Amino acid sequence: MNNLRGIYTIWYRDILRFWHDRIRLVGAIFLPLLFLFVFGSGFGGMMGNVGSGVNFAQFIFPGIIGMTVLMSSFMAGVSVVWDREFGFLKEVLVAPINRASVAMGKTLGAATVAMIQGAIIMLFAPLIGVAFTASTAAAMLPLMFLLAITMGAFGVLLATRIRSMEAFQVVTQMLMFPMVFLSGVFVPLDKAPAWLSTLTKINPATYGITSIRQIALGETSGTTFGVSLFGKTLSLWNNAGILAAIGAVMILLAMWSFRNQE
Repeated sequence: MNNLRGIYTIWYRDILRFWHDRIRLVGAIFLPLLFLFVFGSGFGGMMGNVGSGVNFAQFIFPGIIGMTVLMSSFMAGVSVVWDREFGFLKEVLVAPINRASVAMGKTLGAATVAMIQGAIIMLFAPLIGVAFTASTAAAMLPLMFLLAITMGAFGVLLATRIRSMEAFQVVTQMLMFPMVFLSGVFVPLDKAPAWLSTLTKINPATYGITSIRQIALGETSGTTFGVSLFGKTLSLWNNAGILAAIGAVMILLAMWSFRNQE
């Protein structure tokens, strides 16, 4: 019971910090909206259709939602490093709860915040001419959460091994932007050369972005914008399953690393 209460307390603290920091909210959605309106609306007419009657704005919109979730959840580790530098983490680690509960609370808090930010981006669909129904949005939420929990656990895992805020920001930027650009947010994966295609397949974000796009565009079989692995085009359930497996490994590693840190 203490461990469950600890998970809830850590989660609730992160939600409160997010809710009371409005500048953080505005800053977190500014970059995705910039990409959405500049690329989606501004250059959409120049790009034309990217396949099967799907215009560039329709293609990029679910990618931007996934990118928002990815970037927000991946930066969750910042709070761990911040708490360590200011001494709060030491107090948490000596509390009568399992340290793995702290890692789980941090991961869930990051995933919840990322989900909120991704849901906000959904509201801008009519402004760029993307048809988006409530049922489609609801179906995307579990996949957004799966992506958020995977990236959140990855961020927490990194934070347990990085001691300074400056180093964490450098490492996360070095990892985050390649993951974004290699996940098919801006271009279809089938247009990539062979060597780049290999990198996209080892990128966990690829399976999250692709599954979100499959729901948004109704291409659950993956025939249009799917990922090809070992000569087989992955369906929605294939992508979600791979992402879930990666997410489970990330959570276990984050909990193990948190439990064994000083």
